[in-house]
Order: sequence, then structure tokens, then C-alpha cells
Amino acid sequence: MIVTIKNIKAAFYQDENSSLLQRIFWNSLYIAFFFLPIDINIPTPFISVAIVCGCINIFKSEKKYDSKNRVLLLFPLYFVILVVSMIYTQNTSDGWHLIQRSLTLLLFPIILLFLKEDALSVRKLFNFLLYGLVISFFINLTIVIYDAFLIANSLPSNVSFWKSLAIGWKFFMHIQFSSLINPGYVSLYILLVLSYYLKNELNTIWRFLTVIILFAYLFLLASKAAYITLFFMSILLILKVADKSKKYLLILVLGLSTLIFISNPRIVNSINNFPDEIAEVNPTISWKERMLSWKAAIKTIEVAPLFGYGVGDAHDVLIEGYNDLGYTENYKHRYNAHNQFLETWLQTGLIGVFVLMVIFTNLALHTRRSFNEFSVFLALFLALIFESMLVRFNGIVFFSIVVPLLLKERTILSSRVIKN
Repeated sequence: MIVTIKNIKAAFYQDENSSLLQRIFWNSLYIAFFFLPIDINIPTPFISVAIVCGCINIFKSEKKYDSKNRVLLLFPLYFVILVVSMIYTQNTSDGWHLIQRSLTLLLFPIILLFLKEDALSVRKLFNFLLYGLVISFFINLTIVIYDAFLIANSLPSNVSFWKSLAIGWKFFMHIQFSSLINPGYVSLYILLVLSYYLKNELNTIWRFLTVIILFAYLFLLASKAAYITLFFMSILLILKVADKSKKYLLILVLGLSTLIFISNPRIVNSINNFPDEIAEVNPTISWKERMLSWKAAIKTIEVAPLFGYGVGDAHDVLIEGYNDLGYTENYKHRYNAHNQFLETWLQTGLIGVFVLMVIFTNLALHTRRSFNEFSVFLALFLALIFESMLVRFNGIVFFSIVVPLLLKERTILSSRVIKN
């Protein structure tokens, strides 16, 4: 028990040379990152504590602002643009809710300008995210197995055991696996953790099992965007390998893995043939519906390209666009643009999407030095291509912490922590 307690204590931030505020800040973030893949609401109080401690630290810290990190000020600028768009929005209620969720885009980059951090503290941040991912995998697995059992158990008594088992399995392989957090966000967490974890050799059974769990989780989440990102990240990894025999082996593994992933029933099968007993499933957005979201967003942007519609009205106008274009499913489910650049353009017009593009241009330039670092940029960039990451709290918090850390001059994340 003593060893266990010591191990748990060692997992947290314990730099004796840092202030109490800094220790509380990092440990609050660790706990928040642990809960990010598990629940939407639980991380909020820990994020709030981190923000309070970080803001106080700005005034008490002896560390001066480094002008080399001024790129981080683009995040507060982006937040200010969101606030300004409230001037010409009518749905102020939804607008202010998004502004409140986006406060971390203003605060965390400024906090990180004045905060002490090192490779170990940031590595622990991703360790806690890894622990949360493993826990959330088993929680989701338990929920889906239990639901499948209930479905099979509710069938008429004249249905054979094997048919009940087959229906339960079909339900398991078609229903959305993550009922806790949007699969797109969880998939992004997995991709970034994998790019850190795979930098080390799988020389222990626990490390090997952890990687297997993460790949299984990614497979069951069935996020098409994550599959595409993983494919390109794998190509970057293969290009890095100098040994031809190893490169050919990796190409073979990539080919076989690609066949396995694209044959996932959650990807290739429709739920339309489900029995009535399991007709009410909750699938992720289909590729067709995502393309229709993009098409409707582009047509809506053409009406107000310069200033957009404001953060409050953008989503409402997009929903009206679905209705006008006859996109029934998109209108019924009230889908957002499923592309953050289009979402930002709808909200704030050209200036907002320009600032967002400048942020990611700087990130690309900052991580261009190696395939390893660039793969991290690729995961983040493609996540914004396929999802509106900055409309949900989990996506906003993750973006406002991880991207500024990547952009800092010392590149602690890219050079020492998430080096694939």
C-alpha cells in the first residue's frame, strides 16, 4: 500500500522550486485531463481552479513575458473577435454560452506565457490523459455490452439463443461506442497519446497492453476522420524509417491494418436493416451528411462572407440552410458545420478564419523540423477539418492548452514529450 501511495503521489506535479500556485495549477490540469475522456462536466471545476491559480500567478510570478512567444496572443485575439461578433448577432443567449465556453482561449495562452513548465510536467499531463482514456474505454465497453445484453434478453422467448446472440452482437458492432464524449474528441486524444507512447519500445507487458487498448478503442469509436489521420501519421512514420526491410514490413502492416479498419461494421454497414427491437441506435454522423454540412455551410457563407452571422446566429442560420436545401437528416439532428474553419467563417467572417489559419500556419512552421513533430500538427489540423472542435467545452479546453504549449519557443511538447 505504501508503494502504491508513493507511486500515486509521484504521478503529480511536485517541483519543490515552484510556488504553491504553480503546483495547484498543474495538478488541477492533470485531474481535468484525466476526466476529459470520461465526462463533460467533471473537468470543469478543476479547469476553473487552474485558471484562478494561473491568473494569480501572472501577477506574482517573477518570470517576464518572452516576446518570442507572442504568437500565443493570437488566441486572445481570436476570443476578442468572437466577442465583437456579438454586436451583430440576434441570438444573444446561445452566443454568450459559446463565449463563456471559449474563455479558456483567452486565459490559458496568457497564463502559459508567464508559467514555468518543463518536459516532465507536460509529460505527466499526457500520462493523466492516457489513464483517463483507459478508464473511459472500459466504462464504454461495459455500457455497450450491458445494452447489447438487454436487447438480446428482451427478444421474444421463441427466438433461439444463437439468434439472440447474433442480434446482440450486431447491436454491439453498430451502436455508437462512446456514449460519454463525442467520438471525434476521444479519437483525437488517443492519436496524440499514441504519438507520445509509441516513441518508446513496447518492452513491458503493461505498455504493450496499453497500446493494444488504445488501438482497439480507436477501432470501436469508428471515427472516419481519426482513421484518415492515423493513415497519414503512419505514412510519415514509415518515411522516417531508414532500414528497407523494416520499411517494407511496416508497409505490409499498414496495408493489413487499413483493411481491418475500413472493414469495421460501424463504418461499412447501415443500421437500416436492424430489427425493430434495436432500431433506435445513435450512430455518428455519416460521411454523406458531413459533406452536406460542408456544402450547406459554404452556401450560407456566400451570403455573408466578410463578417459572418455572429456566434449566436451562425448555427441557427446553418440549420435554416439545411431546411432550404432539403437536407432532412442534417436539419433533424441540427448538425453543426463539422469543420472548424467553416464554423468560424460562419461566426466571425474572414477575419476570424484568417486568425485561425495563422495559428495553424505558425504551428506547421514550428513543427516542420521532423516527421515526428509534424504528425502531431497533422492530428490537430485534421481534427479541425472534420469536426467543429471549438464549439464544445472539451474541444475548446484541449485546444487552448495543447496548441499553446506546442507553439512555445522551447517546444517542450514537440521536442521531448510527443516525439513519435
